[in-house]
Parts: sequence; C-alpha cells; structure tokens
Amino acid sequence: MIFKKKEEKNKNKKISLHTYDVIKKPVITEKGTLLSSNSQIVFNVAIDANKKHIKNAVEKLFDVNVKKINIIVSKGKTKRFKGKLGKRKDYKKAIISLEKGQKIDITTGI
Repeated sequence: MIFKKKEEKNKNKKISLHTYDVIKKPVITEKGTLLSSNSQIVFNVAIDANKKHIKNAVEKLFDVNVKKINIIVSKGKTKRFKGKLGKRKDYKKAIISLEKGQKIDITTGI
C-alpha cells in the first residue's frame, strides 16, 4: 500500500478570500509614512493571503496598478497575563509598491 502524505492531500485545497477579507487595516507608523513618499504603502493582511490575493484586492479597492509586493510574517510573542502564559496572534504585513505617480491616501474619510 502507498500512503499519501497529509501535505499532498491538502495541497489541492483552494483558499477563497473576498476582497475585504484580504486587507485588514493600514499600518500607520513612522516607517510607513516614509515609504508613502516612494509610492509604497503598508497593510496588515490576512494570514492565509498570498501575493496574488493581495494584488487583486488592492487593485480592485483603490484603482491603482501594483508594481511589486513584499510580505513579512511576524510570529506572535509569548506574554504573561495574571501569571499564566499566553501567546499573541501571528500577523502578516504587506509592503505594496505602486506604479510611478500613483498614490493611495489612507487618511481620507477620517
């Protein structure tokens, strides 16, 4: 008998993410503000989203052309709360580079 690994079985599953589920919120930091002058923007995104999902979501929501996407996955830290160990959530950030001359203004609507 030949047994398939669990990884091979789960490989064929497709993840369906909607546009509003992919992008969670913009990351507003000092570094993010500096990047915005270079036509780049930083978003927290869904942990199971890949570059294709993120690119499609940004292009649909903001009507811009995406040049390049860099992804950073940060593991949650272990913290103590009332003497018990706990763990913060893992999160994923995407640094999105836009085509020259395009911008996303995340402060509109505030």
